[in-house]
Amino acid sequence: MKPQPAIAHAPIAAPTARASRADAAARLGRLAVASLHAELVCAPKPGLVTPFDAGSHDDMDASTFHRSLFALRGYFHAIARAGLADAGFDTLRSLGLSAESAMQRATGGINTHRGAIFSLGLLVASAARCRRQGQTMPSAEAVCQGVTHWAEALRAAPVDAHSHGQRAMRAHRIAGVREQAAAGYPLLRLVALPALAQGRAWGLEREAALVHTLMTLIAVVDDLNLLHRGGASGLVLAKRSAQAFLQRGSVRQADWRTQLQAIGSQFVARRLSPGGSADLLACAWFLSQQEAL
Repeated sequence: MKPQPAIAHAPIAAPTARASRADAAARLGRLAVASLHAELVCAPKPGLVTPFDAGSHDDMDASTFHRSLFALRGYFHAIARAGLADAGFDTLRSLGLSAESAMQRATGGINTHRGAIFSLGLLVASAARCRRQGQTMPSAEAVCQGVTHWAEALRAAPVDAHSHGQRAMRAHRIAGVREQAAAGYPLLRLVALPALAQGRAWGLEREAALVHTLMTLIAVVDDLNLLHRGGASGLVLAKRSAQAFLQRGSVRQADWRTQLQAIGSQFVARRLSPGGSADLLACAWFLSQQEAL
């Protein structure tokens, strides 16, 4: 048998910058959706929707959130691409408004993720923009501070004066998520991320670490959802309940799940739902995970 000639293999080409950026946008988009899903399946969460109950809500459940997440997949990918292209705030805002419409169509008009579309969307864009600038694995701090790039445009953008959040802000004279974003998300940098790091230092599993972070947020955040649904007294009740839970040892207590179920019963009785804190929880998980992406 005659020896066969050697087959010459062409060298494998290194990925182009365009391909590398496209891959980064896809990974960031998938991580954003996964972070929202991690928040959804975390349980127990007082007043909030989980796979096991609807919390304080009579118009939505876990299936509503799943439909919303499916509809938002393209948005998070698109806003990551926009960040990689160093797009202006008008582009980001247009993508966000389109995402809200997609959410409304998927849920039959129910607001499941409006806050996350805004905050998580900006953080995804910032994480992508950091990578454009040469930061291969940007820190959570850098991504938060990166949102201030759009601070001036954020402050100047029109708002829906009739939304529940805007009415609560005016009635109680407190800052909202737009102000948080323009300041580089201090609640994430100074509250949520340290709580998540503390949970890791304790050796907690993901669910317990997320619950600890959520209760830390509820204890300090002037949550507009709580104010809208329960007024000032509802916000005070939620904060005090979370603070007492943390002071007793948080999720390091043997009966922490039972305690949270009792707190949840109080929240349901008052229709309290800390949705703003839940949005921040998903953002914190995204920020922590994108550091290694």
